[in-house]
Amino acid sequence: MSTVSYYTAEGLKKLREELDYLKSVMRPKASADIAEARDKGDLSENAEYDAAKEAQGMLEMRIAKLEEVHSNARLIDETHLDLSKVLVLSNVKIKNQTNGMEMKYTLVAESEADLKTGKISVTSPIGKGLLGKSVGEFAEITVPNGVLKFEILEISRD
Repeated sequence: MSTVSYYTAEGLKKLREELDYLKSVMRPKASADIAEARDKGDLSENAEYDAAKEAQGMLEMRIAKLEEVHSNARLIDETHLDLSKVLVLSNVKIKNQTNGMEMKYTLVAESEADLKTGKISVTSPIGKGLLGKSVGEFAEITVPNGVLKFEILEISRD
């Protein structure tokens, strides 16, 4: 069963670019690698041929997966998002009630998550716990290390 994934314009563009790259660059390269290995002689004892065929199979699986994701991808219309609650694409400033540390995250689709740039997935424990909350509310989030309590300080959109 395929699931719908929501993407920002940037995330959808990256998905399309990766799919196009795999189809237009990597697929012909895989075919060329197989042809080159085939020219080296007996296929029954040709490890290079077997490796090239396996690499092609993996590439085709990746392409099929990305095509499925792309066909079920939906672009998020940011103009219709409620600014008073934490939703996908919200920039959220939170304060950890245990240590007083303030953090700022952007909630994104799972495929766009990148903690280094402050993007966390809405399907992560913290993302799920923040969804639907308003400024001033507290979110108690169960994580593998215990329970964290965050105060929502600010919600914005870029």
